[in-house]
Amino acid sequence: MRVDDFEYMPQTQQLLSEQGVTFGEAFVTTSLCCPSRASILRGQYTHNHRVLTNTKPEGGFEKFRSMGHEDSTIATWLQSAGYQTVLVGKYLNGYPGREDKTYVPPGWDEWYARLSQGGYYDYQLNENGTVVSYGNAEEDYYTDVLASEANNYVRRAAGSSSPFFMYLAPATPHGPFTPAPRHENEYSDVSAPRPPSFDEPDVDDKPEWVRDLPRLEDSVKETTGIEEDTAGTDEESPVGTEEMIDNAYRNRLRMLLSLDEMVAGLVDELRAAGELDNTYIFFTSDNGYHFGEHRINLGKRTVYEEAIRIPLAVRGPGVPSGQTANQMALNIDFAPTFAELAGISVPAFVDGRSLAPFLEGAPPDTWRSAFLLEHYSGGNAPQRSAPTYAALRTGTYKYVEYASGDEELYDLSSDPYELESLHTSADPALVETLKSRLEDLKTCSGESCREAEDDP
Repeated sequence: MRVDDFEYMPQTQQLLSEQGVTFGEAFVTTSLCCPSRASILRGQYTHNHRVLTNTKPEGGFEKFRSMGHEDSTIATWLQSAGYQTVLVGKYLNGYPGREDKTYVPPGWDEWYARLSQGGYYDYQLNENGTVVSYGNAEEDYYTDVLASEANNYVRRAAGSSSPFFMYLAPATPHGPFTPAPRHENEYSDVSAPRPPSFDEPDVDDKPEWVRDLPRLEDSVKETTGIEEDTAGTDEESPVGTEEMIDNAYRNRLRMLLSLDEMVAGLVDELRAAGELDNTYIFFTSDNGYHFGEHRINLGKRTVYEEAIRIPLAVRGPGVPSGQTANQMALNIDFAPTFAELAGISVPAFVDGRSLAPFLEGAPPDTWRSAFLLEHYSGGNAPQRSAPTYAALRTGTYKYVEYASGDEELYDLSSDPYELESLHTSADPALVETLKSRLEDLKTCSGESCREAEDDP
């Protein structure tokens, strides 16, 4: 979900942003589903948890499990501290892999997880060790089923003396882009944004993989190497790419309406249970998304702002209302944040830092000034996916090194759309400074990551 998608979720804005803190500079460190979710569960950069892609052998559920990561996640930490834990929705790509369909990972007291990827109808959930199949009736719409499971859990948990932690992970608005029937006609007059980077005309400054991309006006779906996210978007007809992008964008917005309803319903259940004022609610995403920026039709994986920026809004006890925090918040920060709010410490392997001070209205005097972006393009990566890269993102600059040897450097203060790379014209001293900081972050672990993120 892109950060600017948030404006199409009015109930979520009213119930979370206006009643809590919005992080205006929230990012993922790897803009791909499974590596990002592994970072959320463990609080680690991708080079440390080693779940490099969505699929085996480099990534996916089986990589996460084979590394022994399931024995130490935010779920196991909180369960050990007396929390009742529940997962509803997506766990990790490739789950359950070679395990039985009834497999439930350590740390989870209740489990309502999607079995394999797919569409919004005709799917299966592992519901506490029982495989339940759903069909193609209107009431089987995946997002709505998860909302019902989450609401039912809140009703049950309200009668318990134990606190609870819910990891609610709908796929929405991931492809295939299938809105609920009640939303199919919404946003018919909306088109995808057309920033200056849309169908970027001059990419001579860009790395080879971007220079090889055709202009959108010259391409059709069958020839553009669209990512797997777009399955189900009428790929059989040769619709011009701009029209395809607009259609996909509209359907994603329609899908977000069911997500907006999910959030509102959950808030209603918490209020009815008398738990709303005693519950922290975090709303975020595992990656951003492209809609034609820099000639990239649909997808993520890239180092560009569209792929790495995410929404992040939090409400809860003691959280000031209607405030915006503009310090850098990362997906590796979620696990240590949840832990601090629960009053527990985290293992030494955690790279992230707690966001709790921002939720208490007392931002720390010092905070990270940079962070690492990384992506591994494994053997199963689709055509025209970004090659392997590591990048440094500061408040002003983004410096990128590709395994191919290409580089990029943007001054985001003067070039927020990343239209002109300065890697060949910038002051060599600046480049050397950025390169040195990047090298420190590429091999950091735990405390050394936080030290490398801070001002030198």
